[in-house]
Amino acid sequence: MSITYLDAIREAQARALEEDPNVFIYGQDVADFGGAFKATKGLAERFPGRVIDAPISEDAIVGSAVGAAIEGMRPIVEMQFADFSAVAFNQIVNQSATHYWRTGVPCPITIRLPSGGTEGSGPFHSQSVESLYAHYPGLIVMTPATVEDAYGMLLEAIRIEDPVIFCEHKLLYYHLKADALPRSVLPVGKARIARVGRHASVVACSAMVHEALRAARVLADEGWEIEVVDLRTAKPIDTDTILASVARTGRLLAVAESFPWGGITAEVVSRVVTEGFHLLDAPPQRLNSKDTPVPYHPNLWRAHRPTWQSIAASVRHLLGL
Repeated sequence: MSITYLDAIREAQARALEEDPNVFIYGQDVADFGGAFKATKGLAERFPGRVIDAPISEDAIVGSAVGAAIEGMRPIVEMQFADFSAVAFNQIVNQSATHYWRTGVPCPITIRLPSGGTEGSGPFHSQSVESLYAHYPGLIVMTPATVEDAYGMLLEAIRIEDPVIFCEHKLLYYHLKADALPRSVLPVGKARIARVGRHASVVACSAMVHEALRAARVLADEGWEIEVVDLRTAKPIDTDTILASVARTGRLLAVAESFPWGGITAEVVSRVVTEGFHLLDAPPQRLNSKDTPVPYHPNLWRAHRPTWQSIAASVRHLLGL
């Protein structure tokens, strides 16, 4: 039986609830309805009183969870869409992110954000906000791209003492599958080499990893071996793995679905230029969604975000083709 990305998220929460009585889930419709995408389906019945429906107020949801976290609980907050987390911005960046620095008391809260675009979702249900939260000290920002990472990284997020923004891409919920879940959690901030290559490095996160892998397969048919690096976390960034990849290939393309200004791709390029300029055989490039609100129409949406076609075209440009 195959396990989906969404199954992995549900099972990680179930395991955390089983292992630690201080863990609870809080969010809109998470108990009666199983969450907007059914990521908590069946958990209220398995763990009575620990999967709690919240009022329609993201600010109140996160604020209540921050209070519970600093009193020793380990809340898992579900936002229905990543976009809606902006309503709780003060609680996330001014309260949870700064609390340990101000008081010495940990704030172990995990905020799950269904992120990224899908056809027809439009500007209010499609944003990729990992760059936004990576800007702030005190927050860890996870962007799992595989079923295994969705499970292992979520378990790690719940167990550690820091507030974690967990960006789970909606496109991966049902389409990504694996045969089994990992036995252990994953360390924070360690990237992985998703595909080995020697002509160029494509550094990506979340669903863009799969677009990059498809582009790499197409380019392989043209005789080019492209290395794909899956960041796994937008903060911290595994600079060592990125630099090691660029040392092998001499070329860098950074890809993310988030908007370009002040984004993860800019950070990746900046670090390589600052710490590994001597490794580069060509100017590094980056590819993001367009600097506009996310369109509703499927054709416009596909033109708005990076795809395997635009990644392949960017790599060809990088290679001077």
